[in-house]
Amino acid sequence: MIEKIKSTSLLFLTAIIWGFAFVAQRVGAEFVGAFTFNGVRFLLGSLSLIPVILFFEREKFDKSKFIKTMWTGLIAGVVLFVASTLQQLGVEWTGSAGKAGFLTGLYIVLVPMIRLIFGKKTSIFTFFGAIFALVGLFFLCMTGDKLTFGKGDVVLIIGAVFWAIHILVIDKFVNDVSPLKFSMTQFFICGLFSCFAAFLTEDIQLSAIKSAGIPILYGGLMSVGVAYTCQILGQKKSDPTFASIVFSTESVFSAIGGAIILHEIMTGRGYLGCVLIFIGIILSQIDMDFIKKVFKKPLKNN
Repeated sequence: MIEKIKSTSLLFLTAIIWGFAFVAQRVGAEFVGAFTFNGVRFLLGSLSLIPVILFFEREKFDKSKFIKTMWTGLIAGVVLFVASTLQQLGVEWTGSAGKAGFLTGLYIVLVPMIRLIFGKKTSIFTFFGAIFALVGLFFLCMTGDKLTFGKGDVVLIIGAVFWAIHILVIDKFVNDVSPLKFSMTQFFICGLFSCFAAFLTEDIQLSAIKSAGIPILYGGLMSVGVAYTCQILGQKKSDPTFASIVFSTESVFSAIGGAIILHEIMTGRGYLGCVLIFIGIILSQIDMDFIKKVFKKPLKNN
């Protein structure tokens, strides 16, 4: 029982850290461009995983596995670069950590839908989840009596598609690679690409990076190093479906963080949209095996 409580606590801590990272992204966007912010934070995140790898992933060197880890890390890193860039631009352009968190959270609904396109079976709950998410999206993006999508909304939704693709890439390769080295590689590639793009398109100033120091450190060390370690420890003793449901609360914590720290306020319809999207996210993670586990009754002794 104690182990289960510890595991659940670590999972929620991970979701909280990830949720509040949207606040850090929003604040960081006031000082530096999207590429600069992501470049520095993902390189820091990559470095922060080195002690985690040395502690959790000591293994005999396997050349073929190492090469595959590097190649797949490169692929995932490129997808991560696109997804994180769109997310950071979306946070900057919408000016709302809460809204960005919920729109990004749509990737959880999109993953099973994309798998369905490629012939993978999915739960009936996924379809209900998609309906709730779409209705929630309608209310969240509604202005006055019209459904309007600002450029920030659009890039966040496109970004959600790339986050879904990123999850599917990881799902395909994770069993054949060293997970932590794979993660460190993808974070490094994403950071490298972001820095290169920043040098080409942004005016990089050390004073601005210094001003964004706390958000960058939070996004790099806390959101990657600490949260990823908590995720590893938490998932060891947790059901995968339950873990996914807990992680989905990331969007709720982004809204809480935005309200408490940034004093963000949405319209009533906006909050209704968030609630519906969250319900859709939860539903999309439920499968029949999980339902059976929850409602399974102990057998009586005759």
